[in-house]
Amino acid sequence: MQPAISPAVLARTAPLYERVKSVIPPIEWPVFADDIDAILALKRQRNAVILAHNYQTPEIFHCVADIVGDSLVLARQAMATEADVIVLAGVHFMAETAKLLNPGKTVLIPDRAAGCSLAASITAADVRLLRQRYPGVPVVSYVNTSAAVKAESDICCTSGNARKIVEWLGAPRVIMLPDEYLAQNVAAETGVEIIAWAGHCEVHERFTAAEIRGLREQHPGLVVLAHPECSPEVVAEADFAGSTAAMADYVGARRPPRVVLVTECSMSDNVAVQYPEIDFVRPCNLCPHMKRITLGNIRRALETMSHEVTIDPAIVVHARSAVERMLAV
Repeated sequence: MQPAISPAVLARTAPLYERVKSVIPPIEWPVFADDIDAILALKRQRNAVILAHNYQTPEIFHCVADIVGDSLVLARQAMATEADVIVLAGVHFMAETAKLLNPGKTVLIPDRAAGCSLAASITAADVRLLRQRYPGVPVVSYVNTSAAVKAESDICCTSGNARKIVEWLGAPRVIMLPDEYLAQNVAAETGVEIIAWAGHCEVHERFTAAEIRGLREQHPGLVVLAHPECSPEVVAEADFAGSTAAMADYVGARRPPRVVLVTECSMSDNVAVQYPEIDFVRPCNLCPHMKRITLGNIRRALETMSHEVTIDPAIVVHARSAVERMLAV
């Protein structure tokens, strides 16, 4: 049974439904419309903006978010907002990064348990031990890490600029953590000796080269776009490898008739909204952490101003410096 919804709410949210009608069935819209309408009002009341990662579901990504994109885009755009409140529709390390770059603003994450297998795979103590083992070797920390790990690093990177950062360092040897596959893929592109950490994304590590070959057999003419957090074997099977932003740009520029985005499955839904004429093949690997963010808890975050993200003052300066160095490159 559909929830009761007022005609006024339906009227106010109708233009938003037009954006997502190709990926959200009409019967589902009443489940979302009331929360969306309330969130839009609360944003005005709180002078708040919502930053949403590409892995958020379409009703969040296209209907309530003000700034959308990959980790690099969110980091850059967070610095430009004049809002008093930032709600991060993503995972905890992203909220920490937004707070590092906006120390005077209130940053909220709708669910504290929205974590990341990569961020959980390494600690600040691990980085200190790596420095002891490899003295003088620069440390590049993926943004998918805690603020404490960033504070122990020389510079951060994202999947979109990892190669650029490594080449910019100009060092023959680099420690790159925590994603082992990203490090291996960057090493193959740059020729730089990279000391990797054995961390993996629980979404991307599940894709296999055999799966990609099977998809090509099932879908003739399929164009395969892979995220560089996938294994080198999967990247080798792809037609293109890049960040979520680079994947979206590829689809927009090339308009392949049939494509698969080898990444978290909400990414396909969000890109498909813009290109309904393209056939998106969806091998659906969900990120359980991203899916902890919902319209309901975004609404509660704005109603109750929770959960506020804070960072230990002892690590703020060094962590912020690592992120700012990345943004300056």
